This record gives sequence, C-alpha cells and structure tokens, in this order.
Amino acid sequence: MTQASAAPKATRRQHDREIVALAVPAFGALVAEPLFVMADSAIVGHLGTAQLAGLGIASALLTTAVSVFVFLAYATTAAVARRVGAGDLQAAIRQGMDGIWLALLLGAAVIAVFVPTAPSIVELFGASHTAAPYAITYLQISALGIPAMLVVLAATGVLRGLQDTRTPLYVAVAGFVANGILNAALVYGADLGIAGSAWGTVIAQFGMAAAYLVVVVRGARRHGASLRPDAAGIRASAQAGAPLLVRTLSLRAILMIATAVAARLGDANIAAHQIILSLWSLLAFALDAIAIAGQAIIGRYLGAGDRDGARQACRRMVEWGIAVGVVLGVLVVLARPLFLPLFTGDSTVKDAALPALVIVALSQPICGVVFVLDGVLMGAGDGPYLAWAMVVTLAVFTPAALLVPVLGGGLTAVWAAMTLMMAVRMLTLWLRTRSGRWIVTGATR
Repeated sequence: MTQASAAPKATRRQHDREIVALAVPAFGALVAEPLFVMADSAIVGHLGTAQLAGLGIASALLTTAVSVFVFLAYATTAAVARRVGAGDLQAAIRQGMDGIWLALLLGAAVIAVFVPTAPSIVELFGASHTAAPYAITYLQISALGIPAMLVVLAATGVLRGLQDTRTPLYVAVAGFVANGILNAALVYGADLGIAGSAWGTVIAQFGMAAAYLVVVVRGARRHGASLRPDAAGIRASAQAGAPLLVRTLSLRAILMIATAVAARLGDANIAAHQIILSLWSLLAFALDAIAIAGQAIIGRYLGAGDRDGARQACRRMVEWGIAVGVVLGVLVVLARPLFLPLFTGDSTVKDAALPALVIVALSQPICGVVFVLDGVLMGAGDGPYLAWAMVVTLAVFTPAALLVPVLGGGLTAVWAAMTLMMAVRMLTLWLRTRSGRWIVTGATR
C-alpha cells in the first residue's frame, strides 16, 4: 500500500470515529425525547379514555409549539462549533449563553400565550366535551415547562457545538426515568389524575434544564465567559435562527398537508397514514443523529479554516447517510409483517399501509442524503439557503399532494408525493453543496 493511498483511508477512519462518537449518543438522546410522551400516555391511559384523549390533544399542541423552536439547538450548535474550531472556547460558551437567554425569553412569551388561551385552542382542535377539560388542564400546567424545554434545546446545542453528545444522552435518560417516577407518584400516589402527569413532566423538564445549566455554567466559569444577558448577542442568535424557523414551519406545513390529504381518503387510510408517519419519524431519528454529528463536525472544520477537511467530512457523511438509509429500507421491508399488527388488526388498514411502506423503504437512501446535507449546511450556518430551499420544496409538494384525491392512488400516492418532496430537498441541497458556496471559514459566518 502506498503512502498516498493510506492517507485517504486514515482520513476516512478519522471521520468515521468522529461520526460514530457524536451520532450514537445523539441518537440515544433523540429517542429518549418521545419516550416522555409514551410514558405519560401509558400512565394516563389507565385513568380513562377521556383523560387519554385529552392528553393526546394537549401533547400534540405542546410538541408542535416546541418543535417550532428547534432552531435554538441547530443554530447554537453551528455557532458554537465554529468558535471551537477557531480555538476560542470563551467566545463559544458566550455564544451558547446568548442562545440560552433567547430560549428563556421565547419560553416566557409562549407561556403568556398558551396559559390564558388554552380553552380556546383546545376548542379549536375539536376536542369532545368529555376530553376538553382534561386537555385544558394538561395544557395549562405543561405550558409552564416550556421555558425549561427551550433551555434544554439551546443547551443541547451548546454541548453539541462543543463536540459533546454524551452529556445530552445522560440528561435525557435521567429525565425520562424521573418523569416516569414522578408521573406514577403524582397521578396515583397523590391522586392528582391528569394534573399529576402534567406536573411530573414539568418538574422533570426543569430538572433537565437545571442539569444542563450546571454544565454550561461550570464551563463558562472555567473559561472566563460572562453569564450575563447580552442584547446584541441575543439579537444575533434570533437573527441566525429566523431562517431555520422558516425551514421548520415549511416542513411542518408539508406534514400537515400530507395528513389532511390522507384524512380525505377515508378512515382506513388516515389510520394507516398515522402508523406509517410514526415509523417514518422513528427512522428520521437515526438519520438525524448523523445530521447532528454533521452540524458539529462541519462547524468545527470551518471555524478552524479547514476547507478540505469540511469537504472530506461532508463526503464521508453522505456515504454514511446512504448506507444507513439502505439498511433502514431493508429493515422496513422485512419488518412489515411484524410491524403492522402492533398497531392494528384491521385488514383494511393493513392493505392500505403495505404498499405505502414499500415506498417509504425505497425512499430511505434519499432521506439519508437529505438529512446529512441538511446537517452539513446547518453546521455551515447556511440558514437562509435552507429556508429558501424548503419553501421551494413546499411549493412543489403542495400541488402534488392535493392532486392525490383527484387522480387516485390512495395512500401509496400520498407517500409517493412525500418521496417526491424528499427528492426535491435532495436536489436543492446537493446543488448547494456542489457549488461550494456554503464553505465560509472563520469564527463567525
């Protein structure tokens, strides 16, 4: 083996080690998050159908509200990683503190909206008269935990930018365990019903936020970074996050349109759609873990001024995305007979879901490329392009999805439109990475 051929292999091994070291703990933390809702559902479900229905409505509203602000994690990761690459840990942590202060301000604003308007919001979602009181109770109490949830997002971004995905995993697991214990104790032990579940989750969320703050504050003191709010820094964090907010809202709109179209196809199709969407979301966690590694690694390389390292890391992560996508696609095909009975015994629902699952399986390599390139461009701080690309994707997807009830094809056609959406995203992201315009070096973009 020549020295020239050995060098690229050594570089690939280095990238592989970095990707695995960041992606595996990130995947664990991502999977732990939805377990909160599952634990709440399992405990509240034994109180009665009306309570579980109320929890379902309130959880959907809370999840949507928090997911809109996921840019707190993404933008913070990229900004902090750049500073780390530039060798300025003090500025990196200072940048992270600006994101945390922004999270607190946004959390307070969300509380001001959700608590007084909870009855109206629940009514707007068409809750039954039996489920509505429980939904309102859960929503008003759980909304108090939103500032903590947003702090967790921002602080997670800080640690990811510092190339640390293990601490978020440990905090997420501890939070899940505490949430389960508190829920059981307050719902049954203290006999607080659904309110006990809400309070248990709020306490667990504030505990997680406190754990993150302890880690970040220790780092700030160690490197002499100020903990005080800085108006200019907070404003800069908001400006960096605004394009990613547009991206997230466009993606949420796509998912809502797909669900609305599936609902028009009948009960069996919407039931099958919900099952497939839950699987699609689970698969996304695996691919998003690689994207998170991409955000941290690319940001660090660009901050250090290493253009070639950024390009090589991007190329290797794309290879990872394709490989993981192929594996996930094969698993979906093989697991179809076992997966569907876990959710339904209705043969009509199964018949609607089976061909659509094949489409989902075939699309996984595309999804792998999309998630990775999305993470690469986020790590590069290329938010404005990501916003524009997602708006274009929404414009292409909307007419394609709305034509499904007219042209036919059922749920399979809906998921074909979803695959088209991912293909458009892949094209726009590939064109950007190929152009090299995302490669902007330095401590700030």
